[in-house]
Amino acid sequence: MRIVTWNVNSLKARLERVEEWLTNNEPDIVCLQETKLADDAFPAITFAALGYEAFHHGEGRWNGVAILSRVGLDDPQAGFTASPGDDVFPGEARVAWATCGGVRVASVYVPNGREVDHDHYAYKLRFLGRLRTELEATSDPSADVAICGDFNIAPDDRDVYDPAAFVGATHVSAPERAALAELEAWGLSDVFRRHYDDGGLYSWWDYRAGNFHKGKGMRIDLVLASASLAQRSTAALIDRNARKGKAPSDHAPVVADFAPGGAA
Repeated sequence: MRIVTWNVNSLKARLERVEEWLTNNEPDIVCLQETKLADDAFPAITFAALGYEAFHHGEGRWNGVAILSRVGLDDPQAGFTASPGDDVFPGEARVAWATCGGVRVASVYVPNGREVDHDHYAYKLRFLGRLRTELEATSDPSADVAICGDFNIAPDDRDVYDPAAFVGATHVSAPERAALAELEAWGLSDVFRRHYDDGGLYSWWDYRAGNFHKGKGMRIDLVLASASLAQRSTAALIDRNARKGKAPSDHAPVVADFAPGGAA
């Protein structure tokens, strides 16, 4: 099973690129973020022609998350469901859930945070805490679970091109990393790190100043898997080629392959 997460930074602007990538790479489950589409504008028919069922949670101009699956798509849910009245910033389309091929999957777009003294940063921490609460209430760490998306957090200093350049900034602050560690403590692990220990491997590069070509990036797009799924991980990669060419997203797809259930 091949699971992919990709912040496409406007599906309307990147649809042709996404179609081509799906055709060439044939993932089984795809988590998209920043679709920037309303639900009635989501191109479900296009994905159906490629063999994918789809579930989209969008709001139009901003945010938007989706799950595509060619291994079945059951029990789709939008947002936080355990206690909807306790939602954080209701109306923002940042989480979608579905069960695909026996795996409970979430496509997650964590708030950016902006600045560490900004209200949006406090919102980011609340959002991450709410995600942990949702997992506790609705999922089982002994089952196959994959939380995939743009976390807007570099897990450690290996995941930024120059730690000194980010001192005092969001994406690397101790509270954000601690909130990510709380998700892992529930029973998730960073699949990419099971295969690569080195730094210098990034999934996002600022459009400005030629940062992609200069290698100035961050690894903020993650596939977090429960133990039963993570132990079946056979490969992982970041497809930098998808960041090249005309009008790419500023993120590259993160790809994780897994052996069938019951295999080591």
